[in-house]
Amino acid sequence: MAAMTLVEDICPVPDIRRPDMDAAVESAQAAVGLPVGARVVAAMSGGVDSTVVAALLHKAGYDVVGVTLQLYDHGAALKKKGACCAGQDIHDARLAADAIGIPHYVLDYESRFRDAVIDQFADDYLRGRTPVPCIRCNQTVKFRDLLDVARDLGAEAMATGHYVRRALGPDGRPQMRKAIDPSRDQSYFLFATTPEQLDYLRFPLADLEKPQVRGVAAALGLNIAAKPDSQDICFVPSGDYRTLINRLRPEGAEPGEIVHRDGRVLGRHDGVTGYTIGQRRGLNVAVGEPLFVTKLEPETRRVVVGPREALLTAALTLGETNWLGDQPTIEDAARQGAAVLARVRSTRPPSPARMTLEDGIVGVAFDTGEEGVAPGQACALYDPADPDRLLGGGFITGTTAAA
Repeated sequence: MAAMTLVEDICPVPDIRRPDMDAAVESAQAAVGLPVGARVVAAMSGGVDSTVVAALLHKAGYDVVGVTLQLYDHGAALKKKGACCAGQDIHDARLAADAIGIPHYVLDYESRFRDAVIDQFADDYLRGRTPVPCIRCNQTVKFRDLLDVARDLGAEAMATGHYVRRALGPDGRPQMRKAIDPSRDQSYFLFATTPEQLDYLRFPLADLEKPQVRGVAAALGLNIAAKPDSQDICFVPSGDYRTLINRLRPEGAEPGEIVHRDGRVLGRHDGVTGYTIGQRRGLNVAVGEPLFVTKLEPETRRVVVGPREALLTAALTLGETNWLGDQPTIEDAARQGAAVLARVRSTRPPSPARMTLEDGIVGVAFDTGEEGVAPGQACALYDPADPDRLLGGGFITGTTAAA
């Protein structure tokens, strides 16, 4: 077993909170809800969150197997901290598994990740959409393919370091709920988790705040306690996503017009893939008032701009939907005009709305105009009577502007 080094010997971390270790272990055990000794696969990215999950479950007496995914060519990311599933992170996961004392496997999923996430990311920008690659990764590679691996390893559950709660409802079915720390809650990114997947998944960090998680890592002597959180898009370690898109889809760099929503041509751009709905900076046009990107028209290569009020959206339509609510299907809930709290970006609070169903297409109509709604983004739905409960959601396929 590798020697463990206390994080205080490496770098002091001011936001570490010393936890009650017994309480942390009991909380992890409650989150798993399986008899001690059961096999649990821990998805280990090399970061502090997933490492602490593996360590707590091992300390609780479970038969823990760590699995790390190699998702992309990590040569560039080796020189940048905080790029998940890159070379350094795989190395850190191996060291952590050795220090904890659990078996560890690294799976090469580069081709699957490229097909399901990277190519989809580039295609979405080419179509004038604003993708959320973290959701695609959870939806496909992690919560579909990796779950199959966990079952093949004989595990009764798979645990991850996501900040979200899994709880049993009155009917005995698992629900997905927000984590105790609202600043870390990741339920928006997990809207696509199916009932079958949720039945198998476990989230042991639901009752911990991030400084407490780092404190657990320090108390256990794990030298990743001070490791920075992942930043940017993991497969774009430079942060320059447009260079990647133009390399994969060079047609997205074709120039076109920047047009005011009233029809005036205000200037030129060098590719629609460089713009997103709601963008203000980098337009390089001036008309005496702040302008925002309100629409992208990739077919005509036009970027449409307008005042801030033009960003207000009255309604949206959803595709690739998922449902975790009490009604049998999301179409049933939409047909009933169910009241929901709709969250259109991870950085925005949910807004009151009602579900709609028109020609078989699920939609959401906001009680008041919602800003920053972009096709390609996710719309996560929560229960107004129980705002911590995630009901499901979908990817935004279209919008209707507010009057």
